[in-house]
Amino acid sequence: MAVPEVTLLAQQARDFIEGPPVPDIAPTRLSQRVWMIFSPDGFPTPQNQGMMSNVTFVVTSAGVVILDSGSSLQIGQMAIRMIRQVTDLPVVAVFNSHYHGDHWLGNHAFAKTWGAQLPIHALPGTIEAIKGTAGSSWRSLLERWTNQSTMGTEVVPPNTPVVHAQVLRWGDTRFRMHHYGTAHTPSDLCVEVVEDRVTLVGDIAMTNRIANMDDGSYPGTFKYYEALGRAAGEQLWVPGHGQAQADLLRTYGQFMAGIWEPCLQAVKDGASEAQAKAAVLRDPRVASRAATMQGFEGNIGKYVSLAYLEAEKEAF
Repeated sequence: MAVPEVTLLAQQARDFIEGPPVPDIAPTRLSQRVWMIFSPDGFPTPQNQGMMSNVTFVVTSAGVVILDSGSSLQIGQMAIRMIRQVTDLPVVAVFNSHYHGDHWLGNHAFAKTWGAQLPIHALPGTIEAIKGTAGSSWRSLLERWTNQSTMGTEVVPPNTPVVHAQVLRWGDTRFRMHHYGTAHTPSDLCVEVVEDRVTLVGDIAMTNRIANMDDGSYPGTFKYYEALGRAAGEQLWVPGHGQAQADLLRTYGQFMAGIWEPCLQAVKDGASEAQAKAAVLRDPRVASRAATMQGFEGNIGKYVSLAYLEAEKEAF
């Protein structure tokens, strides 16, 4: 029998190679088939071990379909434990909404459990990005942001491309693909669970977190919302960050417009970026959410700057 010191050393060695397990988060049922493992945090820290985005799963008669797999091997493993509380059916498919790592690094857990042949779906642009620099970059970033809690996670890119308007079926459930150009990224996939009128929107809209717009477009986001709403109709919209809401596109769209419209007007008036930021902070659509929105203080300046730069291109 190993002495306590040897046992502890062995555990520490395993933790160095592979980060510690993520605490369980009980899934919440959103509809007949759809469940969400909700992340209360919108940004990665050592304390939350990278649990910063929701993992959603759909229980069909043919098996379980994952809509975004989380930020790490450990989060994916936690999701598998939680799925087992709901059903004994196997996972038969995974979807990744876009190439930011908190939405796909959990692929490793599902491929490790159900094999490399497990279909992992995404738009071609997402697949290309993950196979390129985004894959290793995001893995390294999550390790750094979490003080190595995500160690052991391997890059497992999506292996099955999908296209806009494609409909896939597993058992009694259809999944419709939506893509309407650049919003949060150039390749944002929204997945509609047709029978339940529930749609995963990834990061094109968030309930109470300011979105990363480095790869995105403000007017592209508004166009995406309009096209998606027209195509899908009334839905429960499920974001990657925050709670699901039936009015999510409207409420987050108002916040985004509170950034975009003052910046566009500032450019038209010849006002400076600093003046544009002051106008944004005064706008009631923004001011009403400043105190409670995660990441607002640290990010609003950057995203005003991005809006101002895009407004300059739009206006001229």
